[in-house]
Amino acid sequence: MFDALLDDEIERSGEYLAEIIYGANDGIVTTFAVVAGVAGAALSPSIVLVLGVANLFADGFSMGMSNYLSRRSEMDYRETQGERAAADGKDPAKTAFVTFLAFVVAGWAPLIPYALAVEPLFGVAVVVTGVAFFVVGASRSLVTTRRWYVNGTEMLVVGMVAATVAYAVGTLLKGVA
Repeated sequence: MFDALLDDEIERSGEYLAEIIYGANDGIVTTFAVVAGVAGAALSPSIVLVLGVANLFADGFSMGMSNYLSRRSEMDYRETQGERAAADGKDPAKTAFVTFLAFVVAGWAPLIPYALAVEPLFGVAVVVTGVAFFVVGASRSLVTTRRWYVNGTEMLVVGMVAATVAYAVGTLLKGVA
């Protein structure tokens, strides 16, 4: 009986894993893209904070609402097909909120050095962002069978590739601003 309860608890603990990982990863990536793009363009650190915070809430809200609309559309489609409305039983409003919250919480990581004025700003942001990617990726192992360091490394590499693209674009557009 205890094993069945434990299995049920593990299954429920991963219920919103997709929303958490998707929101956290995108929060870190898009916020760091702002940081890297602004750093590549050699703009003021205050611009990083303004654009970063605006990005956190605007993109986080957008992702949450996109999640809601996607789930709602899936439920409506299933109903038109005569199927149960939600195959996984998830409430679209809850998945939207989880996505938004994960985006905003994890997305702060690249901004911390700028908010605390920890020099060198961009160098520290790179390290903090890398750690955040790795920790979020590794945390997937709490509810999966994959090794923590494989999950962490996978997310670190994907995130840093996206960050490199943003930095390169910022560097290319340096003279425009």
